[in-house]
Amino acid sequence: MANKSIRSLSSRKELDENLFENIATASQKENSKEALQELSKKFMVDDSVVLGASTFYDFTREENKNKKIHVCSGTACMVAKTQSSLHKNLESHFNADEIGHAACVGRCHTNNAFMYDDKTYNASTKEELKAIINTKEYQNNEYRVTTNSTPILTSSIEDVSVFYSLAEKHKDTPQNTIQQLKTSNLRGRGGAGFPFWFKLDAVIKETNEQKYIVCNADEGDPGAYSDMYLMEHQPHKVLFGMYMAGLTVGANTGVLYIRGEYPDSIKIVGDAITELKEKNLIGDFKFKIIRGQGSYVCGEETALLSSIEGLRPEVRVRPPYPAQYGLYGKPTLLSNVETFANIHWILENGGDAYATLGTKQSTGTKLVSLDSFFNTPGMYEIEMGTPLQTIFDEFGGGFKSEVKGLQIGGPLGGIVPMHKISELTLDFESLGNNGFLLGHASFVSIPIDFPMVKFLEHLMEFTADESCGKCYPCRIGSHRGMEMLQKAQKTDYKIDRQLFDDLLETLEIGSLCALGGGVPLPVKNALQYFQDELSEYFTNN
Repeated sequence: MANKSIRSLSSRKELDENLFENIATASQKENSKEALQELSKKFMVDDSVVLGASTFYDFTREENKNKKIHVCSGTACMVAKTQSSLHKNLESHFNADEIGHAACVGRCHTNNAFMYDDKTYNASTKEELKAIINTKEYQNNEYRVTTNSTPILTSSIEDVSVFYSLAEKHKDTPQNTIQQLKTSNLRGRGGAGFPFWFKLDAVIKETNEQKYIVCNADEGDPGAYSDMYLMEHQPHKVLFGMYMAGLTVGANTGVLYIRGEYPDSIKIVGDAITELKEKNLIGDFKFKIIRGQGSYVCGEETALLSSIEGLRPEVRVRPPYPAQYGLYGKPTLLSNVETFANIHWILENGGDAYATLGTKQSTGTKLVSLDSFFNTPGMYEIEMGTPLQTIFDEFGGGFKSEVKGLQIGGPLGGIVPMHKISELTLDFESLGNNGFLLGHASFVSIPIDFPMVKFLEHLMEFTADESCGKCYPCRIGSHRGMEMLQKAQKTDYKIDRQLFDDLLETLEIGSLCALGGGVPLPVKNALQYFQDELSEYFTNN
């Protein structure tokens, strides 16, 4: 009830003068405490509301205010073992308390990654780093891009005006649009694989005068940079998908929540929106970019909505679902970047054409992110159902060094041992039926010399650090798991296997969202497939 009241107060100014954006700005001021108090008065909410939000994010916390540079702490950079030397080199240019961290900056294909002067970089030598610090010159984020199928997401747009003219053919037939998407069997590309048409159908049935389209562009999975690719190289495919969804369900506003670690994405999408306005291609439909402030849990849809509203981004209990009670309590269609980017091709070519690609249950194509351990890392648009071994050999070009397993689908994705790769294909069912996860289709390699116990400690530490704190299993359980794994490495303590299994079960079934509920999957995979390596840290129970 309290959050509903605060949400109502925040919605008075809605997106024109957004509370969350104001909190981000106020947090960076020298007199941030006073600025935040003034903000509370302005929005007529208690000081605790604004303080609770401002102390949550990496980029707004008081203790992080003086950070001048942020070193990537993502899984791909961690296993590549590049960040310790990078951090040491940075100490020649910055004081220790001026160096912060960022969960992932999208340079998983190169590593040595960091964020500086609102730009992202990679620097593998002291000389490269010194030149960047001194000049602050822009550095292109380059990687290979190609496809093995019909280029739906990676094809170029010749004429933006012609591209958006497709909306005129479909704006007055919303039920046909929904039917085409239903026929296509487009499933959410954010990881859950939920049928996209169902969300449209749910929101169109709501009678509220105000509805929203929200794009979850908070791609926080370390190892994934597919959403970044789309926003920086195919922004109009994303924007068209949101615009068409708005025309279909009766929403006049589209919000893109883009992670702050992707400054280029924010700028390029902003330029694309300006182009649409200048060319008058979207009528009175409005777009709004919200810049994230550093929080993985904001990738969970209800936490993301709370964040936009200026509340502490805690996961909401469902029902009600966003389709009925979403942004500012209004009906909201929320999906991710890659899902929206598919809509134009489906409407232009028909749902049947899309359904012929991939498998029966996993149709279409999927963007795949390959990390730096591959000989040819990059962004690949792969038809669903393609064998993983084919992707590794024909696109990844094999590995630069020996790899014992891969984590597929982000920090909550399964850990797949190398001997299982030949049995799997790129689709929801193949990975899911074998106890793994497709997720964002990011591939993070685990080299032969990287201790699996250290990898599990990283996953628990990541979950503990990123937990919204609303539910006990995630907030406390992840810390306990991390503590046990750390103690087992540093002392002669052995983890009671039954106790550890009970902890994983509590996380899995007791957590409110996929953060706490998802981390047991990779841990269980590791315990199953890397038992010989991990046995010394556990009892035999």
